[in-house]
Amino acid sequence: MAPARKASEFHRVGRDWFYNAGLPSDVTVVVDGENFHLHKFPLVSRCGKMAKECEDSKQGIGCASNVLLEGFPGGPETFLIAAKFCYGLRVELTPGNLVMTYCAADYLEMIDEYGEDNLLSKCDDYLHKNVLRSWKDCTLALQSAEPVIPSAEKLQIISKCMKAISIMVCTDPSLFGWPMMMYGSLQSPGGSILWNGINTGARIRSLESDWWFDDVSYLGIDLFTKLIKTMKARSIRLENIAGVVMYYARKYLPGLRRWKGAQSGARTAASRSLTPTTTSVDQRVLVEVIVYLLPEKKSKSCCRFLLGLLRIALILGVSQECREAIERRIGMQLELATLDSLLIPTYSDSDTLYDTDCFQRILLYFLCSERRRVSSFSDSPSSPSSSAPPLSEVAKLVDNYIAEVASDANLKPNKIRALAEALPEDSRSLHDGLYRALDIYFKAHPWLSDEEKEKLCSVIDYQKLSIDACTHASQNQMLPLRVVLQVLFFEQMQLRTMLAGCLQVVENENELLANPVAAGGGVYPTRQITRRDRWVTAVRENRHLKVDLESMRSRVRELEEEFGRIKLEMKRASKSNSSLSPSPSPSPSPSRRVSCRLPPPTCESRKDITVQSTPSTPRVSVEKVQSSRHSRHRMSCSFL
Repeated sequence: MAPARKASEFHRVGRDWFYNAGLPSDVTVVVDGENFHLHKFPLVSRCGKMAKECEDSKQGIGCASNVLLEGFPGGPETFLIAAKFCYGLRVELTPGNLVMTYCAADYLEMIDEYGEDNLLSKCDDYLHKNVLRSWKDCTLALQSAEPVIPSAEKLQIISKCMKAISIMVCTDPSLFGWPMMMYGSLQSPGGSILWNGINTGARIRSLESDWWFDDVSYLGIDLFTKLIKTMKARSIRLENIAGVVMYYARKYLPGLRRWKGAQSGARTAASRSLTPTTTSVDQRVLVEVIVYLLPEKKSKSCCRFLLGLLRIALILGVSQECREAIERRIGMQLELATLDSLLIPTYSDSDTLYDTDCFQRILLYFLCSERRRVSSFSDSPSSPSSSAPPLSEVAKLVDNYIAEVASDANLKPNKIRALAEALPEDSRSLHDGLYRALDIYFKAHPWLSDEEKEKLCSVIDYQKLSIDACTHASQNQMLPLRVVLQVLFFEQMQLRTMLAGCLQVVENENELLANPVAAGGGVYPTRQITRRDRWVTAVRENRHLKVDLESMRSRVRELEEEFGRIKLEMKRASKSNSSLSPSPSPSPSPSRRVSCRLPPPTCESRKDITVQSTPSTPRVSVEKVQSSRHSRHRMSCSFL
């Protein structure tokens, strides 16, 4: 390069630039409204485009002419660098201005045909020898290419930088060269941080797979999209791609930050030199791009991120296609979701507190993915089927979700039933969670009729209720009477089955105790001794078992008596309702008879009360005995 001169030879007056060469200017170059009053000879000798412009204008050197450069890459600042190079002034290339200068040199056709070691070749050498070998310089150069992406892609600058970044992502950062400058301080071979060449004893943080997330997050959405596509083409691990996409989304979508703890560690030296370029991008466009870039990977962190992204998408009102894509991905890994992340509020004009329609759509996507997974397992007989764990986990999740939204006063019964019946019947081994959810719903909606309650209770399989749930349901006043009778019936069946099984075990143990030699075979004495010890233990356990059997028998008798009493009261109540006829004097209703309420006192009873206040005489005592007998007779009749 030519010997350096004073940079003050270029000076600016308003929107005009001048070069102090002692000669009048014979060409004026206009770049984005700024005028550069220069000389043709140094420009024509280095720039092919300027030579063609002067030749087309048919004006030789020394004749004034105007040249308009439309769409010049980098604007007046970059043209000033090219003009300085043409005048032989020193030009300093940096990672921040390399891409702009490279594109400007290509625009001006500053190739070696118009001078040895022209600007285009110098930019190319600096790119390959300096920028592409340094993580920091490569990320800085890639971010500076935002305004000139078409020109940089034409010159393959962006593709070269992205390939270099992809290679360095797969490489251990400690292999980039020592000392490591990317952490903002020097590092000794032992791993401690150096300051002015002095070992401070401090250690840098351990290198993790996400060390590069913060650096690439400063790229614009267009360059970031191209970088992720390049990484996918080079078979970068999907975990790393998913991690950087989620990091990028959390950085520019503030609502997602609450769905993860703190951001990754300290910023690197490269990221300190970068400035965000995605702040002005439409967030709806950003959400759609994130959904497109995020790989289909199943993990708890990814599922939680997608649920947070779904909330943002519903708030921003993204397209239906984007929303369905997010819901489908959540449905594919619904068993990994948590209840708090599924409680999505309603962002529309609906009266309900939570968006149950969205949750129902996610359930449908989950069922579709489960059918495909089960069919794929059935196609390959050697692969064992594992459809039970995801279904059971999702069933618990659905029951807990219904229990949480059941307290909403505006939630309709048909929505509760649709959510409860969405999963197949074999997905729940126990229906205790479903019963708990309906119990909460009945308490929050006391105005429901018995018919509506019975329709909701029809989704419960009473044979799959535990003993504790049956006991609670038999005493639940919010349930219809018919439902309580069904619960009592199935509770009796469960107790009888358990009782029969326990009795069978006791009989088998008694047979073993009665004939131990026949049971043991009498061949090996040591085995007989061992089995005899086991029989002694079985006898001890048998005593405790008998106590449990007696308690179970008493419980069964109580349930049978209660069941028979309820049936008798219902029969008598139905007979009394059929025999009722209108009469002027009110008579006790069947409900009063069933509830054992006494009739109002008659005249004789009133006389008995007045007689009791008089002094006791033999006659009075006889009347008192007779009246008491009549009252007992009436009381016993009222219980019938």
